[in-house]
Amino acid sequence: MKLTVVGGGSTYTPELIDGLARRREPAVEEIVLVDPDAERLDVVAEFCRRLLREAGHPARLRTTPDVVEAATGAAAVLLQLRVGGQQARYGDETFPLECGCVGQETTGAGGLAKALRTVPVVLDIAEHVRAVAPQAWIVNFTNPVGIVTRALLAEGHRAVGLCNVAITFSRWIADLLDVAPDSVRLEHTGLNHLTWVRGVQVGGRDVLPDLLGEHAGAMSEHIGLPPELFRRLGAVPSYYLKYFYAHDEVVAEQRTAPPRATVVADVERDLLKRYADPELRTKPEELSKRGGAYYSEAAVQLVHALTSGGPEEHVVNVRNDGALPFLPDDMVVETNSTVDSDGARPLPVRPVEPALAGLIGHVAGYEQLALDAALRGGRDRVADALLAHPLVGQHALADQLADELVRRNAQYLPWAR
Repeated sequence: MKLTVVGGGSTYTPELIDGLARRREPAVEEIVLVDPDAERLDVVAEFCRRLLREAGHPARLRTTPDVVEAATGAAAVLLQLRVGGQQARYGDETFPLECGCVGQETTGAGGLAKALRTVPVVLDIAEHVRAVAPQAWIVNFTNPVGIVTRALLAEGHRAVGLCNVAITFSRWIADLLDVAPDSVRLEHTGLNHLTWVRGVQVGGRDVLPDLLGEHAGAMSEHIGLPPELFRRLGAVPSYYLKYFYAHDEVVAEQRTAPPRATVVADVERDLLKRYADPELRTKPEELSKRGGAYYSEAAVQLVHALTSGGPEEHVVNVRNDGALPFLPDDMVVETNSTVDSDGARPLPVRPVEPALAGLIGHVAGYEQLALDAALRGGRDRVADALLAHPLVGQHALADQLADELVRRNAQYLPWAR
């Protein structure tokens, strides 16, 4: 089996390779890393080869800047690219703050900027993949995962979106309960980076009430929201919900703290120095600071399900197809799904509480407009998407943010040059 990683020069990549190296399923024989930054790619690739050798894994790893060459004959293509790099991310996290809005790379104005830069590039890559590997599965880890995955599915690509939030929550909750990770099944509902845990099954019993009663303090500290809110919701919100439920507090904090892009850029520089050390043969502890916890585990398990026939249950980003009846069928939702060689299909979802459904519907409306803006361009489409976003929602603010977004990202937007 051949596996292709687009964005293979990412400092995430050793996390993925480490996960592959620890398993023999799926039986990966060849790994191809694709990245336009040849110098960075060489450093990452050589370290990844050492990881494979250290684990005794037989896979051959090579590099190329050519997506077509890399994808030819691949069984799966993983997308983990960042158009504009950390410099563009810095803009996503800072310009909204000037207008009093959350600065974040996957939601709000910053998330829209990333979507506008990313969707056309991903669709171009996917067309190249389809031409040379029509049966390959595209596993999209590129943010904003929901919007990007919807763009891929709308064009008929064999694609599944993946986020590490669900597996991170699963492992964290297992630690809280002191049970084996594989014994925990989450009922995970919503959109990418807008999800809630509405049930926690352990041994056939829903232990969520116990979590909300005995571990609310620990969850509150981890997520950054008050435990009383969890109890009122009857659910555990993901840590991305703090941008909605505590918007003004987060903005105040962001105005005094260094942007995450600055922190990550420093971490990446340190990691690349570590990777360049020919004596380093195991995943460094510093990689945990990069983010993306359990990414490799989730990705490897998903690729196995897609290529081995399954069926397995995974939390993925998938076409709604009636799972949340208040959303269009072609909306992409993040939920428990059955995954096999035919793809991913959402499992039935019990009726969603109005407090959750209202916010899901609001953000879903924004995502539809955001995808339209990414596909067709236009300053007014950008403003319309921002006007629909619950973190913006005022016409003067939407116009101001749209103008600044377009100005800062014009080099990545052909229609804005």
